[in-house]
Amino acid sequence: MKSVYDSLRSLRIDEALDIEVYEAEVIDIIKEQVGNSQVLLGLSGGVDSSVCAALLAKALPGKLHCIFVDTGLMRKDEGDEVEAAFKGLDLNFIRVNAESRFLQKLSEVTDPEAKRKVVGEEFIRVFEEEARKLSSVEFLAQGTIYPDVLESGADGTKVIKSHHNVGGLPADIGFKGLVEPLWGLFKPEVRALGKRLGLPAVLVQRQPFPGPGLSVRCIGEVTKDKLDILRDADAIFRAELELYGIEANQYFAVMTGLRSVGIKDGDRAYGYIIALRAVKSVDFMTAEFVPLPYDLLERVVMRITSEVPEVTRVVYDITGKPPGTVEWE
Repeated sequence: MKSVYDSLRSLRIDEALDIEVYEAEVIDIIKEQVGNSQVLLGLSGGVDSSVCAALLAKALPGKLHCIFVDTGLMRKDEGDEVEAAFKGLDLNFIRVNAESRFLQKLSEVTDPEAKRKVVGEEFIRVFEEEARKLSSVEFLAQGTIYPDVLESGADGTKVIKSHHNVGGLPADIGFKGLVEPLWGLFKPEVRALGKRLGLPAVLVQRQPFPGPGLSVRCIGEVTKDKLDILRDADAIFRAELELYGIEANQYFAVMTGLRSVGIKDGDRAYGYIIALRAVKSVDFMTAEFVPLPYDLLERVVMRITSEVPEVTRVVYDITGKPPGTVEWE
């Protein structure tokens, strides 16, 4: 993997990168690596996979197959939104509804690293199954970016957490090779490349979302009930921040798995604690929490606790990166 894309990192000078030059260079590398073979890409609808898809479609017209795996670990209504955004483009778009499959694999799994590896391996297995239905698919493409590489220790650095598209890959991936054209880029550069490729702002400016999805925002065991509660709380939080006009690079809710005594309709309730997270960052190697206005926090808490009956308490995380990470797991 590194031998193919090392030359791309050499284009960086004092952390400044010419996106136009990078695009031209990486397209040449992709063509040389893939030749006349077909390529399979896991399309999540996030910034990285979307830019990867647009770049590969330009480099390999007619050779790209995009598989969207609906893991059941996505945000509220996100699966349908992704399909609507990509279905009309010049891509072979395939949607696989695999919620029950992923939940079964994650049953009783509580360790965050284990979750990442379980989800990563299951992604690959789904890809392999779908690839068998396609002719001449030999390469697997991924939207791996440089912070993923650094945090996974794949560049000789210390492991912080495994990413499903780096440290979480099984050894026997079942493909001839990996195509990772964003391997040398930080997130702002990925967005700049997406803009240059003509992707809509709704995709290019989309906030980061972990590869293992909500499984790492659901502390402890992952269940459909807990995921549905988290989805509802998260949708409320994101909608209120956007309505208020808060400037943050990433904001989301976390299902802590903890319960707290509360009062609902005058009666004792024993519901879940939801944590909220909003950060600012340039490259996501470091991050600062966003000091949200109290009136906004109050409105969010009132909405979540009244509209999501299973929640009795909401807290706000003000930990930076470091010492924490952006995600809780």
